[in-house]
Amino acid sequence: MEKRILTYRKYMDDLLLRENADWGRIREEHLVQIGFFQHERLVHLIVTVIFALFAVLSAGLAFLLMALETEGAGSLLLVMTAFLVLLVPYVRHYYILENEVQKMYGQYDEIMKRIGEG
Repeated sequence: MEKRILTYRKYMDDLLLRENADWGRIREEHLVQIGFFQHERLVHLIVTVIFALFAVLSAGLAFLLMALETEGAGSLLLVMTAFLVLLVPYVRHYYILENEVQKMYGQYDEIMKRIGEG
């Protein structure tokens, strides 16, 4: 998905360098692509938040078990570490999606100016 969004944004940047184009058609295509990427961004936000919650909950439970001097705290710390390790690429991917969609909004504004509606 990262390659796709970066390729598409570059494609739109190249289109915006042109003076003449069918800006109405380009606007419609761009809105569809923005919709796809917004959906992807929402899905990744949900997954990222769930992983973060699991990491926090496993850490809290592990520390509670350590405070109660109960077995299993070490295993939960390993689970927490796994969630944190997996969280890093999720956060990175969400960051890329968020920033690229924001740039696409700017491209949309530029298209609207070309049409004369912005």
